[in-house]
Amino acid sequence: MPDIDLLYEARRSINRIRPKILDKIEASDASGFSDARLIETIDARLDEHWPRLFRLLYRLYGQHYDFFYYLESILLTAVDCWLSRPDELYQLDIRRENDPGWYQSPRMVGGSLYVDLFSDNLNSLRERIPYFKDLGLTYIHLMPLFAAREGNSDGGYAISDYREVDSRLGVMNDLRALAADFRKVGISLVLDFVFNHTSDDHTWAIKAQEGSREHMDYYHIYPDRSVPDQYEPYLREIFPTIRRGNFTWHEGMMQWVWTSFNNFQWDLKYSNPEVFRAMAAEMLYLANTGVEILRLDAVAFVWKQMGTTCENLPEAHLLIQAFNAVCRIAAPGLIFKSEAIVHPDEVVRYISRDECQLSYNPTLMALMWESLATRSTKLLKQSLSHRHQLPPDTVWVDYLRGHDDIGWSFDNGDAWAVGINPDDHRNFLNSFYAGTFKGSFSRGVPFQHNLDTGDMRICGTMASLAGLEEALEVRDPELIELVEARIRMIYGVLASIGGIPLIFLGEEWGMLNDYDYTKDPEKAEDSRWVHRPKMDWSLLEKINNEHSVRRQIFLDMQATFEKRKHVMALDGNLMRLIPMENDHVLVFMRWNHMNTLTVIANFSEQPQTIDIRHLRTQGLSHFLKDVFTGRTVSTGGTLIVQPYELLWLEED
Repeated sequence: MPDIDLLYEARRSINRIRPKILDKIEASDASGFSDARLIETIDARLDEHWPRLFRLLYRLYGQHYDFFYYLESILLTAVDCWLSRPDELYQLDIRRENDPGWYQSPRMVGGSLYVDLFSDNLNSLRERIPYFKDLGLTYIHLMPLFAAREGNSDGGYAISDYREVDSRLGVMNDLRALAADFRKVGISLVLDFVFNHTSDDHTWAIKAQEGSREHMDYYHIYPDRSVPDQYEPYLREIFPTIRRGNFTWHEGMMQWVWTSFNNFQWDLKYSNPEVFRAMAAEMLYLANTGVEILRLDAVAFVWKQMGTTCENLPEAHLLIQAFNAVCRIAAPGLIFKSEAIVHPDEVVRYISRDECQLSYNPTLMALMWESLATRSTKLLKQSLSHRHQLPPDTVWVDYLRGHDDIGWSFDNGDAWAVGINPDDHRNFLNSFYAGTFKGSFSRGVPFQHNLDTGDMRICGTMASLAGLEEALEVRDPELIELVEARIRMIYGVLASIGGIPLIFLGEEWGMLNDYDYTKDPEKAEDSRWVHRPKMDWSLLEKINNEHSVRRQIFLDMQATFEKRKHVMALDGNLMRLIPMENDHVLVFMRWNHMNTLTVIANFSEQPQTIDIRHLRTQGLSHFLKDVFTGRTVSTGGTLIVQPYELLWLEED
């Protein structure tokens, strides 16, 4: 690609396109704002973001002979979506531009759910808003709810239409109404943007099957195995117990289709600029429903290149950055959350103000469970010591469970650094959480056990993995009390270590594994359904009227989230480990300006003694007070930390 003055070319291009933008503004009657205000707004955004978008699109597509056509088409698509943005969202955009770090506030507390499993449909979900507020949630992630293929749809991730809600859940206007109700009470709506692939019955895929050459170029389609066989040796298999390889033979077309995940999920061909434009239009359509955060699904897989693993390629980052720049122009109230369940070094590469402002923290999730199994925090501390800090204006989304399985995504180098053989340790963790290791408290279920490689992941609800299922089975009051303390401690760490705490709804009242999934032919082969049971509201009402461990879990979580919102030290993402010789205990400090919080957590069922004179070296005063109990702690000597005890200490 020849060297060119990209800034000059960006300015020259926008000067050519701007008259068409002005024509669209003049023709638009959808907004309640004057043409002068709209022109001022779009000019300011283009001045700030157009050079970046131009540079990204040039790097991705500059070699195409019709590059300027796509450049203009992409920008005008963005302008069309911006002009159709409802006035409430236009105002939201202005507020977000004036408060760009809004998602770093300690008031952010998240929950995720499947609409049908939690409340049947979108309208009945609106009736549950008081429940979300009572729990303290300000961020609700609705798992895939768009029209998906019949039968197995990979839990809704095989999308047939990005502009239609699954008819069993409602219609798009129901989603818009829910988003509006959320905004009124300070809850941000989060949705998935499944942009690596579509279902095989999406309109584009159907047209491809009918022989449309244009739409066949939306996907990676090959007449024989010659090209797939050149790719295949470098690619990993995502669901090896379900299907082998990454390509599917389509009998109707008599051709091979790239299908990384399932044979009915066709990978999109982003080297085609029309695919980027089309998906940008789908993304902005979703933005205009009122969604404030989009979870970018399977970000690592979106770009293909021969001779590579086709994961985490540089062009994948350019692509996401280009989507980001489009949003800054058309819908700046929208931000991205990356879903990259890959090596920790790769996870952080997706996180920046110009790429994904939020990211799941799979390494923290895995190591929290690792620390519970080993009763040791040495691997957790090793990882936190150099993997937790993020770029400015970004934040982790911290979770213990999600809709997916648990993979042990810690770094091998970190494990060796603290004397742990990583392969043996993963085998131990799989055994422990599958409940086959002697002394395990867990009731997990194996997922995708690859007999060739030995690779395996774990499924299960938070409560079943944390020991509640076992404790209720044996009906041991002391064991139940210990599990309650264990759960309270891990959520206290999750809510304070830096990031947005996220729960999978049902965790708040100790939802247990549901083994009935094996009776459903469409779910029986996917053990992830063990931790996706339908919400039992009658059981919850019963729990609310009695003193039980499940009610106590709810009250503990509610109190933790409420306290979090009033601890100013938790604003932002600054965190520093405090060295302690006792590896059963994790100690770290959070701060923001003059506010500090010291967190102490015992990952063991035995009392532990620590020397907290180390806190004096951090400039803390002689006496600290626990946020939860009001207890005063002296930093002048040793401290006995009770089994699974959690302390949030502020200066008294």
